[in-house]
Amino acid sequence: MHLRSKPWAKPWLEAHQDLVIPQDAATELRGSWQGQFAKQQPIHVEIGSGKGQFIMNMALAHPDINYIGMEIQETAVAIAARKSFDSVGILPNLRYIYGNGNGVETYFEKGEIDKIYLNFSDPWPKTRHEARRLTYKSFLKSYEAVLPEHGEVEFKTDNRHLFEYSLVSFMKYGMRWEADDYSMDLHADPDKVEGNIKTEYEEKFLAKGQPIYKITAHF
Repeated sequence: MHLRSKPWAKPWLEAHQDLVIPQDAATELRGSWQGQFAKQQPIHVEIGSGKGQFIMNMALAHPDINYIGMEIQETAVAIAARKSFDSVGILPNLRYIYGNGNGVETYFEKGEIDKIYLNFSDPWPKTRHEARRLTYKSFLKSYEAVLPEHGEVEFKTDNRHLFEYSLVSFMKYGMRWEADDYSMDLHADPDKVEGNIKTEYEEKFLAKGQPIYKITAHF
């Protein structure tokens, strides 16, 4: 969903480039992201972080992991970053990239990040738009280029078709998962939902009684 522009967003982002790193500057950090954080520890990236509820709460819940939220919409990334900044200031283990998640290898070196999250991505339901889906083979190739061997991609959606498409796409590409690594109704399984951090969309769809689908796959 495209958010209506906020007049405060651009100047706020320009004033907080220590928290939200613009695309051009982010590409120059390729290979040296650990220097952006207080501690050297595993880096996890969410592609399409929206208003930032998931990535902020993950950073708060797991201080032993560094997090980066990537978002292409100016208003969304500004809302996300300002929300976290106003709540707790600059978290030592959270940064944002204001940029396109297509081609993550332009931002990160092989093995520089340990896990990628894809949460409620646009399903692009029309066949002619298949290549825009974040689990299409060209995107999977990009993820493989930055993750270590056996690196993980964690995927959540409310869209049954995108869930099934993604299972097949992972398998065709050569990614693997075990029976415990996917769910067709995440919140109906107490074992699988334990420790789950909800996104804004996840809360919205749960309130409507829709099941949440999840896959954790590795290369």
